[in-house]
Amino acid sequence: MSALSERVTAFAAPKGVPEYVPPASAGFDHVRATLLNAADRAGYGLIELPVFEDTGLYARGVGESTDVVSKEMYTFADRGDRSVTLRPEGTAGVVRSVIEHGLDRVGLPVKLRYAGPFFRYERPQAGRYRQLQQVGVEAIGVDDPALDAEVIAVADEGFRALGLTGYRLELTSLGDAECRPAYRALLQGFLADLPLDEPTRARAELNPLRVLDDKRPEVRALLADAPLLTDHLSAASAEHHAAVLEHLDDLGVAYVANPRMVRGLDYYTKTTFEFVHDGLGAQSGIGGGGRYDGLMAVLGGQPLSGVGYGIGVDRTLLACRAEGLAPWSEARCEVFGVPLGDPARRRLVVLAAALRHAGVRVDLAYGGRGLKGAMKSADRSGARLALVLGERDLETGTIGVKDLASGEQAPVELAAVVGEVLARLS
Repeated sequence: MSALSERVTAFAAPKGVPEYVPPASAGFDHVRATLLNAADRAGYGLIELPVFEDTGLYARGVGESTDVVSKEMYTFADRGDRSVTLRPEGTAGVVRSVIEHGLDRVGLPVKLRYAGPFFRYERPQAGRYRQLQQVGVEAIGVDDPALDAEVIAVADEGFRALGLTGYRLELTSLGDAECRPAYRALLQGFLADLPLDEPTRARAELNPLRVLDDKRPEVRALLADAPLLTDHLSAASAEHHAAVLEHLDDLGVAYVANPRMVRGLDYYTKTTFEFVHDGLGAQSGIGGGGRYDGLMAVLGGQPLSGVGYGIGVDRTLLACRAEGLAPWSEARCEVFGVPLGDPARRRLVVLAAALRHAGVRVDLAYGGRGLKGAMKSADRSGARLALVLGERDLETGTIGVKDLASGEQAPVELAAVVGEVLARLS
């Protein structure tokens, strides 16, 4: 067998990495844009973060006892033998950037929004990926229950704007530095009397709240009578939590108290929340976040508070599909040009540019295809109108404007076609 006849092995995307290609990618693009727009309307400025950071940022900021740091990070040595990590979450990177660029010395709160891929080495399944797409916001520098409520309401508004209804907001408080140590000792005492396996017992010694996040039915049964942090809040934490609930009531944001909630990151304090959609099965969380009052100081900045969230674009798209929602168009363009011959092609290229300048999405049939093949491409593009131009049309100074839904076609003067197209699309 000659080398030319050997079959070349095709490459595939890495395991656990979803890809979005046309036309289905239109849904992903719409979900991401809608979630970002909700934050933009609330005054959150755009921040673009590095895709990888110094590994120590996550070890210190996220917490070495978390599964994210201990099991799930993509960490490697670069060519300078520096340990770097593909970002597993966004908050630590945002706080590092705020400190580095002195954003906290200009005006508070610092309100930022971001979007992009994040990376965790997990067992791939529906809704759980090794490259996950998120939209996030952070509001740093002001400890105000109204700001907590705003952050939650912005996320809720993003889901509502997509038309989602089958989700719920679960909410709790994880207390503060005043009440957490006493509760930690109380919980460790409770866990010490349980017949836990050795890895779980070791986790209880390092960070007992992590045990409350255990999903195994047998462990959850043992934890049924575990003390709840919400019953041991400091006066300040209890007052803060009550004020957050009042603001949410004022905003009309519905919520469900979940005193057993434990987020997967160590930096959370006080307000902690998660949006859950039961149409997604086991991976029901579509977004969540909370307050992180000590994180900035831990990372070398001022002792300022912060609150934020991360929403999974992948899972939110799955939630839309679970509810049968598709509030987006999969059309690549609005107008498709069909040139018949080289002179017509030259004229349509210029006409397409004029329409694009006017804000219309336009594509053309390239490669000298005949009328039948070009019209098939027009149908596949999802366009509403086709512009058909041949040599006879050029002689008469007209162009055929075809409604691709009804099939009706009428001649329009070339000099007036831009206005005609804009009128039809309006």
